[in-house]
Amino acid sequence: MSRKVSDLLLRYLTWIAAIATFSILFFIISYILVNGIPYLRPSLFELDYNTTNVSLMPALITTVMTVGLSLLIAVPLGVFAAVYLVEYARRGNRLVQLVRVMAETLSGIPSIVYGLFGSLFFVVWLGWGFSLLAGSFTLAIMILPLVMRTTEESLKAVPDTYREGSFGLGVGRLRTVFRIVLPSAAPGILAGVILAIGRIVGETAALIYTAGTMAQVPQSPMASGRTLAIHMYALSSEGLYTGQAYATAVVLLLVVMAINALSAYIAKKLTLGRDG
Repeated sequence: MSRKVSDLLLRYLTWIAAIATFSILFFIISYILVNGIPYLRPSLFELDYNTTNVSLMPALITTVMTVGLSLLIAVPLGVFAAVYLVEYARRGNRLVQLVRVMAETLSGIPSIVYGLFGSLFFVVWLGWGFSLLAGSFTLAIMILPLVMRTTEESLKAVPDTYREGSFGLGVGRLRTVFRIVLPSAAPGILAGVILAIGRIVGETAALIYTAGTMAQVPQSPMASGRTLAIHMYALSSEGLYTGQAYATAVVLLLVVMAINALSAYIAKKLTLGRDG
């Protein structure tokens, strides 16, 4: 009898937790939409930013550029580092253990610390100034542990029978990794990339110290710019364009949803292509 009561209690607690979670998410999204949709006007999507329209289009373009440049730096490094840790390094290697501990440590460092490092190293010491390149390198260092750890776990999830079958056919290790293991782990790697994109899109502290807050489209990687998150922060902190800040939040929400949907579609295609 007590076991049935405990099972029933756990079931109710699970339902309560699920309902509470969905309710909070629904409230947050609804609150943003209700306050932001009325301010979604064509002037917000003009290419030039000024005090009359506070356009978010330069910030949207800068966000896309920042995401692309950061992923271009971090994803190859993270994936290849994980490939070495899983496929080439010896089991129980102290270097591997040290790298994993350092990656987990870096994952827990606040973003403001990354911003301070990027400001001192990229902006001042290397002389890049407030630029898109300095911000992208700082974000790449920030998301590198995330990409590396998710890739490592995805590679470990690939059955050893895939590798053994490939080796049995006389295929070398390098070709086995790139033709068998990595395609099989692609959905998991892509999930890590999605998480990394979410962190890049929502980051403000690290970019304020490295990329700056210039409300114009960067003409080069060495130019300053602001992302949607910084644009929203700047508008809300000024107190004059609160409605436009909510409208920016709506656009940011839609951008994240679009990225997630596109990534899920690509992951599904990769999975179907692998199974087929």
